[in-house]
Amino acid sequence: MSSVRLDVGKAGTTHVSFVCQRCSQPLRLDHSFNNLEADRQTVEDLTAPLIQVIPKDGEDTIDIIPLQIQNGSSIQEQAIFKKTIPSARSVSLDSGHDFTLLGESEQGNMENLSHRIKVTTHLFDIMSGQSDVDHPLCEECTDTLLDQLDQQLKITEDELKDYRDFLEKIEGDGGDIQEEDLDKELSQLKSEESSLMQQLESIESEHLLVQEQLRKEKEDSKKLDEEEERYYKEYNEYKRQLVEYEESQRSIDNQLRYAQVQLEKLKKTNVFNATFHIWHSGHFGTINNFRLGRLPSVPVDWNEINAAWGQTVLLLNALANKMNLKFQRYRLVPYGNHSYVESLADKSKELPLYGSGGFKFFWDTKFDQAMVAFLDCLEQFKAEVEKGNTGFNLPYKIDKGKIEDTSTGTSYSIKIQFNSEEQWTKALKFMLTNLKWGLAWVSSQFANK
Repeated sequence: MSSVRLDVGKAGTTHVSFVCQRCSQPLRLDHSFNNLEADRQTVEDLTAPLIQVIPKDGEDTIDIIPLQIQNGSSIQEQAIFKKTIPSARSVSLDSGHDFTLLGESEQGNMENLSHRIKVTTHLFDIMSGQSDVDHPLCEECTDTLLDQLDQQLKITEDELKDYRDFLEKIEGDGGDIQEEDLDKELSQLKSEESSLMQQLESIESEHLLVQEQLRKEKEDSKKLDEEEERYYKEYNEYKRQLVEYEESQRSIDNQLRYAQVQLEKLKKTNVFNATFHIWHSGHFGTINNFRLGRLPSVPVDWNEINAAWGQTVLLLNALANKMNLKFQRYRLVPYGNHSYVESLADKSKELPLYGSGGFKFFWDTKFDQAMVAFLDCLEQFKAEVEKGNTGFNLPYKIDKGKIEDTSTGTSYSIKIQFNSEEQWTKALKFMLTNLKWGLAWVSSQFANK
């Protein structure tokens, strides 16, 4: 349905314009549209149907026969078709003949204007009713529409040519086709249909069997998946235990290697050297860092001296036991800082190797007797070490409570009475030196025992 727009100017002039049904642009109509009302023949031609409807005799139905269009000396049958050409813009055209008049105008001019609008609108409605295209259209939209129609016409002509070729082929072969051949062909087709139906039933049966097998296989697959999952869980657990056992084994191997290293160190370690460290500190001989002796300038405490004597008694007793040496006349009793020497002739007689108070003991000589007895045991140990053809000798000679320096020939008494602190301290130092040499000899001789 065409759309009309009325505009009234300031001078009272009324302008009428139609709108393009595709692009909605205002149109300026040609003056010939005003004379269409008098030209009745043109209106009838425009309103005439594009197809002829010819009823057949004795029938209520009608056939639609395409019009024959004269083209030169031959008549070509053209196919009439309709195709909807969509609008470029969705424009609401329901307003049709509705319009608003603005401004004042004369009654006569309005009636004349209304009549022309009705005539023109009627013409456009007739043109729109003959096709699927709404009118009016602007020049650009018309050119676009004509191009589309030309393309559709070409496609239709190509289809018409194909139909004609096919029809000529059918009509050319129709005379040779006999009814018996058709029956025979029909019978063959039915037989083929029956065979195909049987094949279809067989295939459907096989399909059902395959479906059942597939279902069973899926169940088996599900069971296998569950078993696989359970297997991997067990595998991972065993793998974890194996890793733990391997780590434990490596830890045990490391501990074993460490123990072997420590054992080798212990095998190479001399127990006597590790237990009894004999050295010197100035004028003093020391055993396990305990000084043995006293000097006027260095009054060593008696508790330290007693502890040194206890370590000395323990060392000589251990060396004798290692050599299976039994002392004559005396027995050493290591008892810490209260060690003593026991007389074998009179077992009730104990000679203490510890003292207290001042340096001189004029009224008690047991401490001197104990030191002499210890020196006697050391002399027996020296004789046992130097026995045989070993060629080993202790550096200092021992004779009846005295130690002789072989380099100078000077002897030093082990007793305190009638002796100076310097000489007593030097005698003790020589005694510890003999013990150190004896310790080294015993370690070399009994290393593997």
